[in-house]
Amino acid sequence: MSTTPDENLRFEDLNLPDFLLKALNAVGYESPSPIQAATIPVLIAGNDIVGMAQTGTGKTAAFALPLLNKIDLKLTQPQALVLCPTRELALQVAEALQSYAAFMKGFHVLPIYGGQDMRTQLRAISRGVHVIVATPGRLIDHLDRRSISFDKLHTLVLDEADEMLRMGFAEDVETILQKTPADRQIALFSATMPPQIRRVASKYLNNPTEVSIASAVSTNDNIEQSYWLVSGTNKLDALTRILEVEEFDGMIIFVRTKTATVDLAEKLSARGFSASPLNGDMNQTLRQRTVDQLKRGQLDILIATDVAARGLDVDRISHVINFDIPYDEEAYVHRIGRTGRAGRKGKAILFVAPRERRLLYSIEKTTRQKITQVQLPSRDDLIDRRSQAFKTSIIEGLNNDDKGFFEKIVSEICHDQEVSPENVAAAMAYLLQKDRPLQPPKDRPVREPRPERDSRDSREPRQDRDRNRNSRDGRQKEEFRDRPSRPAPSNLGSAEPLKDNPEIEMERFCIRVGRNDEVSPREIVGAIANEADIEGRYIGHIKIYDDFSTVDLPGGMPNDVMAVLRKTRVKQRQLNIERINDDGTPPKMPERSGEDRKPSSKPRANAGKGKRDYGDKGNKPFKKSGSKPDFTGKSDDSKKPHKRPKP
Repeated sequence: MSTTPDENLRFEDLNLPDFLLKALNAVGYESPSPIQAATIPVLIAGNDIVGMAQTGTGKTAAFALPLLNKIDLKLTQPQALVLCPTRELALQVAEALQSYAAFMKGFHVLPIYGGQDMRTQLRAISRGVHVIVATPGRLIDHLDRRSISFDKLHTLVLDEADEMLRMGFAEDVETILQKTPADRQIALFSATMPPQIRRVASKYLNNPTEVSIASAVSTNDNIEQSYWLVSGTNKLDALTRILEVEEFDGMIIFVRTKTATVDLAEKLSARGFSASPLNGDMNQTLRQRTVDQLKRGQLDILIATDVAARGLDVDRISHVINFDIPYDEEAYVHRIGRTGRAGRKGKAILFVAPRERRLLYSIEKTTRQKITQVQLPSRDDLIDRRSQAFKTSIIEGLNNDDKGFFEKIVSEICHDQEVSPENVAAAMAYLLQKDRPLQPPKDRPVREPRPERDSRDSREPRQDRDRNRNSRDGRQKEEFRDRPSRPAPSNLGSAEPLKDNPEIEMERFCIRVGRNDEVSPREIVGAIANEADIEGRYIGHIKIYDDFSTVDLPGGMPNDVMAVLRKTRVKQRQLNIERINDDGTPPKMPERSGEDRKPSSKPRANAGKGKRDYGDKGNKPFKKSGSKPDFTGKSDDSKKPHKRPKP
């Protein structure tokens, strides 16, 4: 059946338990998507289901919530299995399940996929797990080992079944289905329904309910669409640059949750923009007043959720920014449809984190329209824009007839100080714009505050600090001398997932400093963290060889950050960072010579100023880059990576 559920339907109407409703409220979900509204009641009733829906329509929550409703936390054997075609999807589903189970004390979900150490997975299974999210190939390996028992399994989900078929997993999927209990409940989700999927459904599912979510999506030709790949700068700073450079009348910025509308509106207001939230928690009177302010020009920017902006039609909306990419292609079309109405031109900008590229491709595929990638406005663009605005304000002042008093003051200053009117005008211009300089600092970093000390007296005496530091330096040099040489292998391998953030896509890079330079991993981390402004926890595995080292960093490193890191010095040597080749072989890098080393035999004339050498102990690294790169899609300045589940 094809369904279009009631737009006013709430999660409370779907017979979900309180602990799940509490979790949904905590992550800010307001109302179920069409696939969720149609699927959740069927699965809670215990029926099998075949769901046809595109990627990103919210089907993860559609099967995850009923699945969690049936989990017995006292039983530490696998009770539910979710099969996914790829490692990335398996990790996303596992994250979502963990988020929805936030108020299920003792709940354990385990992602199982190829490429991860089998021993790690076996240890996790032995400790007890309630839900397994797996790729077919690696799950078959466990079944062959008999390390997983399906005796207590009551729910099986086949997510993106057509994709598993396309990747050649059809036989593995049928093998797994045959090894599960006959009375288990099955939920099969697929974007398309080829004959082989229908055959599997008819053979293994018990009188399934079919749900099809029509995706009638098309975009207006009057809307110019583009996206920015979140990388190198955090999303808030990127948004600020766009707002300063773009010529807009009224704007809607879409986020996923009610909490984010308030947070982002407060941050933009603090930066001088006229912004206000619009979400489902606001009463109708307040919401209408906010919309009226936008219509009358008393407000320029609304920060809204999909539900709150439904049906919103304001003539002056020239721009729509998707600060958080929507999980549903239809939601994307509805969002950008707030602009470009009645023949007017509009502009839509989409923020896409590296791990969200699948959603971007899905939107492009469904809308049959290519979305153009754009670069952030440069520092020069900001200077030009701010200068033009400043000149405009000065010209408005020149047209004011009531200037006699101030002309007298300027004349007196010129006479008393023996300076020209131009000098006085420049000084006044400086005072006028110093709180928001026309020339912003070059990628000024956002530093974390240092922890406060209880007392100055509690600090270690300077002599002792210097003595201890010299002792540490001496021990480090002893360690370098004692280590055996480590020549470069022919294959440097591929990047390893981060232990605490396995969902982040990593890449392996070569840097031109190694054991012969007596470099340590700590110095490499310090240089990269401060110059690229990447938090240390997102810097992965480091291997040090004789003449170079390898380091794993988040994928999608922007070119401007790469350029900075190439020139960064560690142990007086330029890093000359490059990605390793696809086959794992080292990239072609400049020959090592003394030319790229900074002389260190003489003390620097300007010691304590300018760029620091990360090989010098005790020096504070000088952060050159701007705000932190958001490799995970987090929407603000938070230090935690984004782990928001797909609804």
